Amino acid sequence: MSGAAAAPLGKDLLGLEPLTAEQITLILDTAEPFKEISERAIKKVPTLRGATIVNLFFEASTRTRVSFEFAEKRLSADTVNVGSTGSSVQKGETLVDTARNLEAMRIDMVVIRHGASGAAQFLADRIESNVINAGDGTHEHPTQGLLDLLTLRDRFKRLDGLKVCIVGDVLHSRVARSNIWGLKKVGAEVAVCGPRSLLPNAIDELEVEVFDRVEDAIEWADALNVLRLQLERMQGGYIPSLREYNRVFGVSRERLERAPRDLVILHPGPMNRGVEIDSDVADGPFSVILDQVTNGVAVRMAVLYLLSGGRPELAEAAKSGGGR
Repeated sequence: MSGAAAAPLGKDLLGLEPLTAEQITLILDTAEPFKEISERAIKKVPTLRGATIVNLFFEASTRTRVSFEFAEKRLSADTVNVGSTGSSVQKGETLVDTARNLEAMRIDMVVIRHGASGAAQFLADRIESNVINAGDGTHEHPTQGLLDLLTLRDRFKRLDGLKVCIVGDVLHSRVARSNIWGLKKVGAEVAVCGPRSLLPNAIDELEVEVFDRVEDAIEWADALNVLRLQLERMQGGYIPSLREYNRVFGVSRERLERAPRDLVILHPGPMNRGVEIDSDVADGPFSVILDQVTNGVAVRMAVLYLLSGGRPELAEAAKSGGGR
């Protein structure tokens, strides 16, 4: 796709930290016309027909992988899924060898999820194809951050001045970092809340407000983005027990009913119900968790479209079946 170099986002999407407020807004605005495609009987437009996209997932992630697959197929791209299990990676092949072999097959884009922070950047520096970061270690998960921003903008009709608190395991969360960078870029006020053992040592450098009590966070915020406790990344000692975490930091209906305003509740999933969030909150009237899933496909369609060289002003035409 020769237009990639001139794309308004540059060659790759590796994180929200390097993006400007204008670029973030551009992605959100471009996602809007793509939402309607998912409501049609025939959920497909020919925008990326002829493009080949490889989903290179070195970490398991059903939600993100399936969302990218839907986005790619709705834009008529050809997709190939490569997981680390049973692949040459297990036999000792390096990330660069894998990517170069794939690129030799004349692919256009790589969507990569990897357990090492910086893996997406490492790959992007070494291949000519567009690279989209689908989550790298504890660094960033930019499309999740973007879909969270889109969901908040849909609900509040604005992002500037919005008060958003990220609650839970910030230490291990790439979603938290993408949300912090993205929200601050577009003028929102950001806070974090959780046990000090689950906040990064350098949290002050991120210039966010820090709450030690979830009750204080609920009183302050317009929206809560509740993070999953990433038990697989913990070696023990971070929290006394799951029950104790829920008692002190769990987002419950009882706590929300004492809030001075109706809060919007987000969760990137998958959820530990009864730990960081109670079921009657996750399934309740203030939850926009299913909206996040819907918006995830539209945001990823927008990113694929823009990186391919698609022009933002033609997104409506692309939705109607026009090409790039």
